[in-house]
Amino acid sequence: MAAKIDDPERHKSKMANRKAAQDAEVAGKTIEKGLLIVHTGKGKGKSTAAFGLLMRALGRGFKTGVVQFGKGAWDTGERHAIDRFPGQVSWHALGEGFTWETQDRTRDVAAAERAWAKAEELMADPELRLLILDELNIALRYDHLDINNVVATLTARRPDLHIVVTGRNAKPELIEAADLVTEMTPVKHHFDAGVKAQEGIEY
Repeated sequence: MAAKIDDPERHKSKMANRKAAQDAEVAGKTIEKGLLIVHTGKGKGKSTAAFGLLMRALGRGFKTGVVQFGKGAWDTGERHAIDRFPGQVSWHALGEGFTWETQDRTRDVAAAERAWAKAEELMADPELRLLILDELNIALRYDHLDINNVVATLTARRPDLHIVVTGRNAKPELIEAADLVTEMTPVKHHFDAGVKAQEGIEY
């Protein structure tokens, strides 16, 4: 059955009204600030979305930083892409793999502390405009770092610094402190059909 088509004049009037409402809403927003953004949930795409923001920031000429808490020195496509922006990205893969891979809490805590120290160092750089703390939520979930200290430090960030935190199971304290929280909800996943992690999609 063909979709119903509005009368052209009626459609034009509806769109004009919608544009006016949209313009009024945009005009009413006057605050500009560095955001604390959290990507969490069980669905795929948390880090992918963060790296999409990184590409946008690079396109604007921003100096950016990445600290990876859990993934270790994986050979990833995003890392190869970032290498094409020398001087714009400070990249630090400081994890030793996920906690179920290392099976050594002492090592996991030490790795998280090293990564957090690097994050604090980057936050102190007055030229940095965007910082991604990839899989920080995992380190917080397993209490490898003190949640109160982390939240206090993130909240006290420079007014013009955007920070993106990724990983499942974001703690309530971090969600409360954030300006923007997105929960990735799984609807369907190719892994469930036996499809393996693939170059250019998962890494």
